[in-house]
Amino acid sequence: MNVDELSSLLRQSLADHKLTPSEKTALSGWFTKNVQTDQQRGVARHTAFEIAKLSLSTADATIVGWLEDVMRIFAPMGSTVTNAPGSSEPDQAFFAPGERCLQQIVHRFLTVRHTADVCVFTITDDRISRAIADAHRRGVKLRIISDTDKAFDPGSDIQRFREAGIPVKTDDIHKHSEPGQNGHMHHKFAIFDGVRLLNGSYNWTRGAADMNYENIVDTGDSKQIAVFAAEFERLWNRF
Repeated sequence: MNVDELSSLLRQSLADHKLTPSEKTALSGWFTKNVQTDQQRGVARHTAFEIAKLSLSTADATIVGWLEDVMRIFAPMGSTVTNAPGSSEPDQAFFAPGERCLQQIVHRFLTVRHTADVCVFTITDDRISRAIADAHRRGVKLRIISDTDKAFDPGSDIQRFREAGIPVKTDDIHKHSEPGQNGHMHHKFAIFDGVRLLNGSYNWTRGAADMNYENIVDTGDSKQIAVFAAEFERLWNRF
């Protein structure tokens, strides 16, 4: 499987932010010829996500439409996708109090292979922080966005991540550069290898596991993943 050849095809089709009929034919032909296994399918999807994410620094949300068209070729509607660890799993919901939300978050960091983009209000649960650190040591490419005020709370692990060499951004520039825009970066979502999305009310804290009524949804829906990936890139570039 020639990933460089695939990257070239995808970049050419992305130039005008559209997937033309001829480009669809070329991409379908390449896919049929080169992708024989679930792992190769996962690599192809991951490559498309990475190219789109890199382009979002200078382009707008029309890229998401391009990515959705690509996903229809790689994972047609109604097909069963088993392209990467976790991607064949059904969508699931988890609830707190209790440790099911915590366990699912830790599970994703233990099984992620290539990339994890984390956009979470606050991270103070050391069980999650250890899983993040372990993924970093394995060579997973991590990026973390968090709230600047919560980064200084007792128990926050944001500075620990920075010291470990993990790229971290907070919304402090946004708060101080735009008068009246002093709200919190309140998201709680993460994207793993471009094929799984965790999203919900659950704060990544011990209090959420022990006391709060919270939820997370773990999904492999490509359209939802593309939309959240675009939002992550928008915030990453803004902060």
